[in-house]
Amino acid sequence: MNVMPLLLLIYSCFAINLVLQCALGLKGITESKAQFNRSAFAKLLLIFTAVIFTWFLFSRILFSLVHGIYIYVLLFPVSMIVYDSAEYFVFRYIVKKDAGSESIFTFPGGITAAASFICLNVANTFFEVFIMSFGFVSGIFLVNLVIREIRSRAALESVPFFLRGKPLVLVSMGILSLILLTASVLVFRMIDAG
Repeated sequence: MNVMPLLLLIYSCFAINLVLQCALGLKGITESKAQFNRSAFAKLLLIFTAVIFTWFLFSRILFSLVHGIYIYVLLFPVSMIVYDSAEYFVFRYIVKKDAGSESIFTFPGGITAAASFICLNVANTFFEVFIMSFGFVSGIFLVNLVIREIRSRAALESVPFFLRGKPLVLVSMGILSLILLTASVLVFRMIDAG
């Protein structure tokens, strides 16, 4: 039985959580009024497709033109252009809503760039990139669920005054990132990519 796809899924889920918790992409989690609504799901789908497209563009087309470390210099601006153009098209013509309104993401293009960087360094086939991209999106969704559960439990429990609200979320995300860092390193070693 080949467990590599499952390990890639778990690794990508943990790795994107680390990226998110290093202040790259969530603002609405610390605010109680932000909802995980239709526009948030649309942005998750856009991140999913933009990572796959960016990986294909870099690994199959640009890698043959630009060699070495110079390809990583182009990764961030190209992935931002891919994500932003897809977001503009989807939110302008399909969803017909402002992309920035009531969103939990502050920097989805940066999340796309970080996920594309991980895919370029770990994945070799389209199937692996598909699984990892799904893991990235699942990781974003899971960290949202965990932090929302912490916030709802904190509202029911007696929490000290100085920890209420955003401080509790930041402390919780710090502890969660330590756990995910350890798990991510273990799964990365199991993949035998490092």
